[in-house]
Amino acid sequence: MSRVQTIYLKDYKAPEFNIKSVDLVFNLFEEYTQVTNTMSIKRIDKNTKDIILNSVNLELLDLCINNLKINEDRYIIEKETIRILDVPNEFKLTIINKIYPQINSELEGLYKSGDIFCTQNEPEGFRRITPYLDRPDVMAVFSTTIIADKNIYPLLLSNGNLLNSFELSDGFHGVTWSDPHPKPSYLFALVAGDLGAISDEFTTKSGDEIKLNIYCDKGNESKCYHAMESLKKSMLWDEQKYGREYDLEIYNIVAVDSFNMGAMENKGLNIFNSAYVLADEDTASDANFMGIQSVIAHEYFHNWTGNRITCRDWFQLTLKEGLTVFRDQSFSSDINSKEVCRIEDVKALRERQFVEDASPTAHPIQPDSYMAINNFYTATVYEKGAEIIRMIHTLLGEDNYRRATDLYFKSFDGQAVRTDDFLWAMSEASGIDLIEFKRWYHQSGTPKLHVNESFENNKYKLILTQEIPNTVDGNEQKPYFFPLKMALLNSNGDEIIANTLIISKEKEEFIFEMDEKPILSINRDFSAPIIVELQKNNYPFLMRYDKNSFVRYESAQSFGVIIIEAIMRGEKIDKEFIDSFGYILSSDMNLSYKALLLELPSISTLMQRQDEIDFEVIYKAKEKLSKCIATTYEDELIDIYDKNHKPSCKDIDAKSIAERSIKNCCLKLLSELKNNKIIEIVNKQYKESLTMTDRVVALDILENISSETAKVALNNFYKKYSEDTLVMNKYFTILASSQRRGVLERVISLQNNDAYNELVPNLVRSLIGSFARNYRYFHAKEGDGYKFIANKIIEIDKINPQIASSLAGAFKIYKKLNLQNKKAMKIELERILSTPSISKNVYEIVSKVLKV
Repeated sequence: MSRVQTIYLKDYKAPEFNIKSVDLVFNLFEEYTQVTNTMSIKRIDKNTKDIILNSVNLELLDLCINNLKINEDRYIIEKETIRILDVPNEFKLTIINKIYPQINSELEGLYKSGDIFCTQNEPEGFRRITPYLDRPDVMAVFSTTIIADKNIYPLLLSNGNLLNSFELSDGFHGVTWSDPHPKPSYLFALVAGDLGAISDEFTTKSGDEIKLNIYCDKGNESKCYHAMESLKKSMLWDEQKYGREYDLEIYNIVAVDSFNMGAMENKGLNIFNSAYVLADEDTASDANFMGIQSVIAHEYFHNWTGNRITCRDWFQLTLKEGLTVFRDQSFSSDINSKEVCRIEDVKALRERQFVEDASPTAHPIQPDSYMAINNFYTATVYEKGAEIIRMIHTLLGEDNYRRATDLYFKSFDGQAVRTDDFLWAMSEASGIDLIEFKRWYHQSGTPKLHVNESFENNKYKLILTQEIPNTVDGNEQKPYFFPLKMALLNSNGDEIIANTLIISKEKEEFIFEMDEKPILSINRDFSAPIIVELQKNNYPFLMRYDKNSFVRYESAQSFGVIIIEAIMRGEKIDKEFIDSFGYILSSDMNLSYKALLLELPSISTLMQRQDEIDFEVIYKAKEKLSKCIATTYEDELIDIYDKNHKPSCKDIDAKSIAERSIKNCCLKLLSELKNNKIIEIVNKQYKESLTMTDRVVALDILENISSETAKVALNNFYKKYSEDTLVMNKYFTILASSQRRGVLERVISLQNNDAYNELVPNLVRSLIGSFARNYRYFHAKEGDGYKFIANKIIEIDKINPQIASSLAGAFKIYKKLNLQNKKAMKIELERILSTPSISKNVYEIVSKVLKV
């Protein structure tokens, strides 16, 4: 694997040929699929004689130019390409090939999920279906005919609008779909199966009636209504906020169990991981409902930011993903609690992207090289990319931003473009120079902002100094340009000054004249994705009185970090924190927001601050603080729990979700007491509550504080839901995340459970992936956790390299581990690399981790 090819942005070349139209015919059989691909092709580069098509694991049957069969000496078949020699300037190329979807375990190209034929072509799956110029800057109009056994596959779907359907002999039938919008091959989709459905309609602001269908396994139709409502809300929001209407006659969504990603925005035919479509109150948690709403919106919004305007090359991936994540976050914020949504978005960024930024795999949102592009569907490209769009929105303001996006859509509709083109539209429409801001696209790592303050002679001085990390290779980087929302508060918490500062230099000073020494509230709303380091903090005051919801949350978290780190050093728990916690506990506010304020810092947050990580010390310190809080406020916590515990309520309105959020927050804290009274309360919640949210919280607590009670409850849960794969994901996650001893042995045993299937990515993520995120036992000093995950990576890599490489991400914190853990991990990393025929996906991650 030492000769894995690295692809560089600097080597980009425009396509030498253009494909104007594609006519595809799929003959689906149980043993194989025959694909007939007819392309109208025109030469662009007159100096190029041969056309080179991407082709992976295809069985070529026939090849014709302008209806004439090509002799074998006119083409060369190589490992992943077909070169056709000396082609005309314009020609019709017809290729017939055979593929075997039934044995496609990598889930790229055309494959079978259970009894359903489906596709996943982003980024490079189409070359596994038929030879093609499989790159995003080649955009063609597609027509697709599908032929299959009508008894087995009555439903045949593809992109665009349905042109016609027809009957054939021997029980076969066919349909033809036509997509009038030019698109790259990664947006091609096909589905064939015997599926249930729900249907609805949406009327655009121009008066067009759009047919909406969501398809799923029969019997699950009742679980699709939340997804349908989310889709209709998304369509209306995009019209109102961005002026974007839907542009086909029909919009189809299909839910499948076996899917590597969350969902795929294929034009007019979105294919979804069933986890992001199917939900009802009995089987889905509140978080599931919110996740479905977000992902449904994300894929719909891609219709304009990703489909109508797509990426010139895969280095531009954040062009569509960062922008669309910002759009879906804004949508969720508009229809739910803005303060809660913003905090949840930042939590996710810090848990995943900040860790990535501090690892050997750190990269800019627009990388300059890759070995396997699948490895760059990352939190950096997506979530950090969204934060960078959010900063642009802040810099431009709402009105200028809308004018700029209108210009972007008008200028580049139907094209494959670059991040530079998007930034041009932002600058052109607003008149704001974004040249320095572009560094966010090309630099990696999370910048720190050191804050110093002074107050003399009625002058408050704010001194800000940027600390910019070097690249993974040790190269220096330049200061960033960003908006910094801040306020200066008086002793009552009222704002004296509220402003957005523009930070552009390594060190800057700001002076404000005022009568009294103010209290600083900084990086309000998390206006920039940075780490703020304060010389002096006012966290107790801010977590009580700051009116900015994010800074109040941030202050509670930061104060908690200080206390836990003090406990790790052997110091006593600061009473001021306990008192401040009690103040929040007794305050009247939005209950979902209150639950966030009462959360203690996560293990990941604490880990990221350590120069050398010892997880056991972190866990024990956090557990000590949790127990102190539970002991001090046991009566108050139980009172809040009792007031908000409504076991018969299954509603998913904001009020009901908030009540469950706060009462389960209190229950988790109380669980640190580990006494019979709390065990009884938790077990009663499991038995009586009608929502999956309450039952999963109860099971998780019982698994960690009362193994005998948990055994009975988990057996009951398994008996009830063992046939429901999505619920089994929760079951495996609870067991793999357990903090009880022996979890690794139990995870190993669970691989033989009838409900587990290593070919289903969701199940692998829930069992194996959850254990890899179980810091206490994955990082146990004996090294058994490392060995187990390394074995699974090697094993799964032979089946599905994309899932294997995602598991390899668990090793990214290698350089920060203590010597004992680092030594044990290194042995397993080297063993992975020495495995013959390891995929380039896994090789790229592991080789970068070991390079440090």
